[in-house]
Amino acid sequence: MARYLLLKHYRGAPRGVNDHPMDTWTPDEVTAHVRYMEDFMDRLRESGEFVATGALAEEGLWVRYGGEGKPPVTDGPFPESKDLIAGGMVIDVESRERAIELAAELSAEPGKDGLPIHEWLEVRPFLGEGMPSED
Repeated sequence: MARYLLLKHYRGAPRGVNDHPMDTWTPDEVTAHVRYMEDFMDRLRESGEFVATGALAEEGLWVRYGGEGKPPVTDGPFPESKDLIAGGMVIDVESRERAIELAAELSAEPGKDGLPIHEWLEVRPFLGEGMPSED
């Protein structure tokens, strides 16, 4: 088993697919979207592949060490939407292929008009756990 992080960005759907920001969705569309994710997580809990999940606020900033006796240095936020992480899900799966399969399934979450949003998800193995497969 290997742990992977499925990162959801504020990038959204590819242009021309179902790229409507969530603030344009009806309450029922938002509910259906959340229900899809909850059902997805429930199935992964049953299969033993679910580890954790969390959503992140859009606000944030960069922080680094400022030097001995100096306060931390902060900068930002710089909200470049394609780089902002909306949240993520940690899964524990048998293979990279399974991680990709689950990410694609999660990408089919319903959005505006109940259509799949085709959302981009980043699939990242935890260091030393997920080995890339030969293509």
